[in-house]
Amino acid sequence: MATRPPVGLPKLSRRSRILLIVGVVLLFGLITGSRLLDTYVNWLWFGEVKFRDVYSTVLLTRLGLFVAVGAVVGGIVALNLYLAYRARPVFVPVSGPDDPVARYRTVVMRRMRLFSIGIPVFVGLIAGASAQANWQEIQLFLNSQPFGVTDPQFGHDIGFYAFQLPFYEWLLSWLFIATAVSFIGAVIAHYLFGGIRLAGRGGQLSGPARLHLALVAGTFVLLKAVAYFFDRYELLLHENEKFVGASYTDLNAVLPAKLILLCIAVFCAVAFFAGAFMRNVQLPAIATVLLVLSSVLVGAAWPAVLEQFSVKPNAIQKEAESIKRNIAATRQSFGLTEDKVETKPYEGKQNISNDQIKTNDAATLGNIRLLDPAVLSRTFTQFQQLRPFYGFPNKLDVDRYTVDGKLRDYIVAVRELKLDSLPQGQRDWINQHLIYTHGNGFVYAEANKVNAIADETNGGYPDFKTGEVKSNGEVGNVANGIKVDQPRTYFGELFGANDYSIVGGRPDGSAAEYDTDAKSYTYTGSGGVPIGNLFNKLAFAAYYGERNILFNQSIADESKILFKRTPRDRVQAVAPWLTVDSDPYPAVVNGRITWIVDGYTTLENYPYAQRTQLGDATNDSLTADGVVISQVNKPVNYIRNSVKATVDAYDGTVSLYQIDDKDPVLKAWMGVFPGTVKPGSEISDELRQHFRYPEDLFKVQRQILSKYHVSSPSDFYSGVAYWAPPQDPTIDNVTTADAQRDAASKRRDAQPPFYVLAGDPSDPSKVRFQLTSPLVRENREFMAAHVSVGSDPDNYGKISVLQLSQDAKGPQQIQTQFLTSDNVSRELNLLTQQKTTVVYGNLLTLPLGGALLYVEPVYIERASNNTSYPQLSKVLVWYGDRVGYASTLNEALDQVLSGAGAVVPPPSDNNGNGNGQTSTPPSSTPPANGNNSTLSPELQKAINDIDTALADVRKAQQSGNFTELGQAYGRLDDAMKRFKQYNNGAGAPPATSQSSVVPSPTPSG
Repeated sequence: MATRPPVGLPKLSRRSRILLIVGVVLLFGLITGSRLLDTYVNWLWFGEVKFRDVYSTVLLTRLGLFVAVGAVVGGIVALNLYLAYRARPVFVPVSGPDDPVARYRTVVMRRMRLFSIGIPVFVGLIAGASAQANWQEIQLFLNSQPFGVTDPQFGHDIGFYAFQLPFYEWLLSWLFIATAVSFIGAVIAHYLFGGIRLAGRGGQLSGPARLHLALVAGTFVLLKAVAYFFDRYELLLHENEKFVGASYTDLNAVLPAKLILLCIAVFCAVAFFAGAFMRNVQLPAIATVLLVLSSVLVGAAWPAVLEQFSVKPNAIQKEAESIKRNIAATRQSFGLTEDKVETKPYEGKQNISNDQIKTNDAATLGNIRLLDPAVLSRTFTQFQQLRPFYGFPNKLDVDRYTVDGKLRDYIVAVRELKLDSLPQGQRDWINQHLIYTHGNGFVYAEANKVNAIADETNGGYPDFKTGEVKSNGEVGNVANGIKVDQPRTYFGELFGANDYSIVGGRPDGSAAEYDTDAKSYTYTGSGGVPIGNLFNKLAFAAYYGERNILFNQSIADESKILFKRTPRDRVQAVAPWLTVDSDPYPAVVNGRITWIVDGYTTLENYPYAQRTQLGDATNDSLTADGVVISQVNKPVNYIRNSVKATVDAYDGTVSLYQIDDKDPVLKAWMGVFPGTVKPGSEISDELRQHFRYPEDLFKVQRQILSKYHVSSPSDFYSGVAYWAPPQDPTIDNVTTADAQRDAASKRRDAQPPFYVLAGDPSDPSKVRFQLTSPLVRENREFMAAHVSVGSDPDNYGKISVLQLSQDAKGPQQIQTQFLTSDNVSRELNLLTQQKTTVVYGNLLTLPLGGALLYVEPVYIERASNNTSYPQLSKVLVWYGDRVGYASTLNEALDQVLSGAGAVVPPPSDNNGNGNGQTSTPPSSTPPANGNNSTLSPELQKAINDIDTALADVRKAQQSGNFTELGQAYGRLDDAMKRFKQYNNGAGAPPATSQSSVVPSPTPSG
């Protein structure tokens, strides 16, 4: 019986082959066409901002990596496939007519060129596409810089870990991949061509196949030996339970194990090579078993035994040296060294008279900020929007200006274009992209001033001033204010990803840009990409999928298209190596509105330095509510604010300035992109006056400082002296019942830091613009320290830590005392009944006279009204265990500094609960007037009713029944009025009616 020849794959008809080729070409065109279009549009945009060298450098680096890695990996795979093909047996027996291997062998042999070229090319394309994403590691390696600091274990410069080690490990990983893929490909090829047969008990392996596979496997083991060598350095980046760095076990067990395993791996590789040429399979097998057993016993078992029986029972002593290294490296990497951080003891208790406070701390008392930039966006919108297509960011900004010879801090905002606010019927393409193209004006209000509350129309609102285009088309500025020469804003925070505008020269009679009701405007700035020629029209019409770009007659030869218009996006695009701060802010510099954006250089491989997640460290109550955008959650253990970037609000010009000439990471990037970062000497004095210490960096540093202010390894290990940022006490302090129920389910987030104009911690008589934050004891609410950092040119970046020597009430406790103070709670209850929402502004913590002053503005707005907006109603002040509550700041300060405020006893909670309340309520029986005579029945009944009402308040607060809580407060108010009436006119309530004993819900923390 004749055997049938092996059958190959079915053949395609000529028509099918043509259709298949056409389909592949179309698919390739769709994929590459989109990429080419993106590349062309980006090329035009980078040319507009004059950073085309950045784009070309990145593009060429990516392309070079794609080609190099693809060629190396694909070439290694091709070489091994070729060797497997050359080593095939001359005669390959077929097991039968239906042998599947024979069938596939026939297919491969018929299309040998397709498979021999196609497989390596396919593997190379995948490898190249993956490798090109690592362009930053390659460029940092090529432009590495020394840090001038060595690691304490191996003595290498930190630059080795920052720039070189990542490249070596990246290169090694691709060699591993190439070797592993080659081994798999070689096994398949040998099996397909008969070098490996599965017939028989143990199968058969030809001599050439054995030689080839043994050499590849030996190469893989040799690479593993190299990996063991570099693993030693990775120990300095090891994340332990309490610190980062090489632990006692790492240094005394794992590190020697790596060296032992390195030697064993080299021996195993030699065994593989020797076995290949000696045709001895046993030698590589023995070597493999030896390597596996050594990895288990030496690399895992011995370190585990040492850790369990020697280190853990004596961890504080064993880990002391490693913790010292961790503390030193972390302070260095996060810019918290002794020359940058000044720590002073602070009593936290008033140590001078009130008259001395008013004299010595006039710089602080005269500049207390009343306006909260996170609350007043809707108020700015209500009074300064002008047109429905203008708007303001959710969070405004704080900056300082010298006006009339006096330095003041201001709430500042740009009246930006906000197309989302356009009425639905006006959201056509022409309005959105040709008519409404820009915002109008710089709006500012003095931060510690509001219009008189007695004014029925504008009382309690910011005293607005503007630099804007007036209704007649002229630029208007407030006399003796901030002069704005160009108030039109084509670039700002409210532009979305696809908010492009087409501006510039237009034919007569075509749609013009809206400027004011009386005037139109034609953009004359340098920003924008020319769109007048047909090719660019076609490109952008395809890019945005908008045919109107191609056919609209308002687009003339001199027209330009503005896109990528938010300051963060523009800076991130021209400096992709920077981490950009989440909160750009506007400043008027030389009469022009300029966005200032902070840029950070970061690393995640600084040896021994603590690693933190950037997103988690910078999140607070504002990012949780979406008021401020969140940072991407990436690990960092080195950060510097090395670059200040500016974006012109009119023409979009981007400038990068170097402000840290010692940062080696920035120096490396300046080597990658020469000429893109301008030296600090080119920063004008006026621009430098508006630099602020960035919030994101400060939030990272305060988180690190909360642990790494500790110097003793034993205290660090035990954690007894740790601090923490306080929870925001005002995030859910709204007083409508519905709002309270909604807020009860919200998580508690950290209090954000605040910009203030106040006395310098080193010299309270000097006024300084600074970023401040309180810190409380970890898992408690008592104050631990007050941290501030200077933003003025002469003290920029100087961090001051006032470490409290005794327990003092923290923000959460102060907020509790505010809310439970008699006159405060009574008025809030009345406001709630009047359907008014109370919004608490930022609770500022200010050092004053040896103690701490707390100031909190209280805003009101109509409840259940979509167009309501906050109005400053009252000011809460705490100082010297007294609560001040008044319509103006001066009145509230007078109450606490003159002794007229409500006296609140000091906290007596010694259990670490941090709620600041007395353990047991004092008795209510003694009359407040000190008279020992028998109380009248009316007075006794009033006292009893006060006790009953207090009990009802506690019960209602514990149950969360806000209706009963309001009623209980009403009964308490009535009983106190009767007590004052019958208490011989003394007017003082009994001890139980003091504000400190009115309970409040225990903080969730």
